[in-house]
Amino acid sequence: MVKVVRIGIAIGLGVVVSSGCMEIQAGAQTTAPGGVATLTIHTDKPAAKVSPTLYGMMTEEINYSYEGGLYAEMVSNRNFLATWAGIEDWVLKPLGNADGSVEVDRADGPSAALKNSMKLTVKQADASNPLTVLNGGWWGMTVRPTTTYTGSFYAKAAGAQSVKVSLVSDVTGKTLASASIPSLGADWKKYDFTLKTGAEVTPALTNHLTLAFEKPGTVWLQLVSLFPPTYHNRPNGNRADIMEMMAGMNPKFLRMPGGNYLEGDHIRERFDWKKTIGPLVDRPGHRSPWNYRSTDGLGLLEFLEWCEDLKIQPVLAVYAGYSLQQEHVNPGADLEPYVQDALDEIEYVTGDTSTKWGAERAKDGHPATFPLTYVEVGNEDNFDRSKSYDARYAQFYDAIKKKYPNLQIIATTPVRGHVMDVLDDHYYKRAEQFFADVHHYDKTDRNGPKIFIGEWATREGSPTTNFGAALGDAAWMTGMERNSDIIVMSSYAPMFVNVNPGAMQWASDLMGYNAFSVYGSPSYYAQGMFSKNLGTEILPGDLQNAGERFFYSATRSNGTIYLKLVNGSSTPQQIKINLTGASSVKPTAKLVSLSAPSTATTNSITDPKRVVPVESTVRGVAREFTHTVPGYSIEVLNIAAQ
Repeated sequence: MVKVVRIGIAIGLGVVVSSGCMEIQAGAQTTAPGGVATLTIHTDKPAAKVSPTLYGMMTEEINYSYEGGLYAEMVSNRNFLATWAGIEDWVLKPLGNADGSVEVDRADGPSAALKNSMKLTVKQADASNPLTVLNGGWWGMTVRPTTTYTGSFYAKAAGAQSVKVSLVSDVTGKTLASASIPSLGADWKKYDFTLKTGAEVTPALTNHLTLAFEKPGTVWLQLVSLFPPTYHNRPNGNRADIMEMMAGMNPKFLRMPGGNYLEGDHIRERFDWKKTIGPLVDRPGHRSPWNYRSTDGLGLLEFLEWCEDLKIQPVLAVYAGYSLQQEHVNPGADLEPYVQDALDEIEYVTGDTSTKWGAERAKDGHPATFPLTYVEVGNEDNFDRSKSYDARYAQFYDAIKKKYPNLQIIATTPVRGHVMDVLDDHYYKRAEQFFADVHHYDKTDRNGPKIFIGEWATREGSPTTNFGAALGDAAWMTGMERNSDIIVMSSYAPMFVNVNPGAMQWASDLMGYNAFSVYGSPSYYAQGMFSKNLGTEILPGDLQNAGERFFYSATRSNGTIYLKLVNGSSTPQQIKINLTGASSVKPTAKLVSLSAPSTATTNSITDPKRVVPVESTVRGVAREFTHTVPGYSIEVLNIAAQ
């Protein structure tokens, strides 16, 4: 990713509704202008094997993807960062005749990582008139009925002090749940609490968290945290709804921890993985290159557990000595500590408990190792004007291969003078550009490195993509599938965007959300259609006389042909399909269709299902049959054939 500083319905003819399901009679639709095109699929001549890891995911800390997004923490600025305007996202509110003040104490915190704290001076307060501090969360704080929220904070007090923690409605001012800590000690200590809502609570994001102090004195606070129920009930885990959306894409891997987020603007702002493990109080956090700060609550282990929860593999990117503001580490002795850091990171992922970093992972709560096949050295090092990547890559490659010979090493740009197992290519285009480039890999040298399309997307629509982008994506995916002997992996980017004003740095994203809900763009559904309907063998084909914006791919496994058809034109395309070499074909086929009346049609946080896949049945399927693909549509036919 290049950082720049600055209701669904299938559209078509011949649709018959019967017994509550949709059926489409093959060949019954209007012939497209120019006559019938022909698509011949050679079912008896598979070209190659499909990569089993073709479709995966890539994310990074952009658009508030983790903080305020996937990472389920409900409290914003839990570490009390301050600007000239005060402590961001926290507000002091005296009730009744209470009086007091807050400031940042930069010399007193609970750990070496968190050296600052909020110092709250309570001048006057009692049980009826407490001094409170409020946090409104990430553009809201969602509260649901009959739900248990788990929270904690670090605190110390000078003099006797108690704290009442509450979830309060912005609209009514009513307390929705509360808990009390009767006494705070004189030394830093972690205090845990739970907040349980009743059945009468109305689901809403218009709520806030309050901490109320009822006695005069001084209190220091740090790391105020609140979590809803998380996916698989992981402590310090991820939002269940967003994780379920990702699972719905049927991914095979996660490229982690992301692109620019790995490098940082400066070397000191890289993803320094050793500072992202262990107790949260020992994680200092760091600035994202997208101009906001990460708490690193979602650290290396949480990334790995994310993969574990979705039953996918990590693709581990290691920092390779280049940061975005043209800072780099010279190859040789200067780079050696970073190479060792990468070896340590791989050991943390894969080493058993007899190893130093495997034992550290066990100490962090995960004794079992994680699977690892691919390690990527850096990110987009073609932008490094020092031209040092060839030597830096070679130094990493040789060291990693010496200790882990079975790992596949990914280069981020072509390397001279050294072997590359896999090359990472990135593409951000408009739909018409992808239409024109679908044959990009057709003649790629099969004796060269394998290809990882580590970032790609059709950039149309905002904050999430529109249907025009989905068409460009689907066309490009047909090209990837037809060449998935050389393309071993691909991952769309960016995956997430918080749709609130001020949260987005990059438009045209796959999924949008706020604190209350999440939705998928048309591109999200196209991704899922392709990933869920993928065979193990590539079937070659020959397309004749079709429109310039018509694309296909065909794969097969276990007697099912998965035929993808993409019509990027507004005009229906009638196509004669020949399944040469097939001895028998079942006369009905499942059709999954994604369609829209306009390329501008899209989904949104308030209209999340305008464009969604529709399943139906096509009849009249045979070794030779005619089918019409509506304008602006993406289709997957599942054909049973021997």
